[in-house]
Amino acid sequence: MGNPAGVRRDFVALERRRRRAARLLAQGLSPSEVARQVGVHRQSVSRWARQWEREGHRGLKRAGRKPRLGAPELRRLGGALKRGPEALGYATGLWTAARVAHLIEQECGVQYHPGHVWRLLRQLGWSCQRPTGRAQERDEAAIRRWKQKRWPEIKKKPKKKGGRSSLSMKAD
Repeated sequence: MGNPAGVRRDFVALERRRRRAARLLAQGLSPSEVARQVGVHRQSVSRWARQWEREGHRGLKRAGRKPRLGAPELRRLGGALKRGPEALGYATGLWTAARVAHLIEQECGVQYHPGHVWRLLRQLGWSCQRPTGRAQERDEAAIRRWKQKRWPEIKKKPKKKGGRSSLSMKAD
């Protein structure tokens, strides 16, 4: 099922929930009752119980894959991003996903697919931006005149209502 887009998991709260389930199981409650009380599926409670039996409280720690970049690497990446792509030898000041993936590999020694870099960028507070490049020759007054006078002349207008439809079945 997962989380809604953009919502990060609260791993501390998830671990607290697993520990609460373990306490309830230790009190003798059934996995079904524990599942109802902590708001999860019964199979999750059974899995947590097996982990708790095998590994103790350590088995109830954060589930899932560990992040490939820790806090120090993310800070270093943030600083490198602020230096700009020109510092890496790129001709323009535009960060692309491929460029950021190259930067991550260069700075941290970890390979990321360009299609997944956006998650790290969002985590660092960066957002997708498009450059606002405008032609230097741009004539704002001429554009305004065109929009006010010429565009209304050439724009299609809706046909007047009340006319007969080409599909009309009525005989004249």
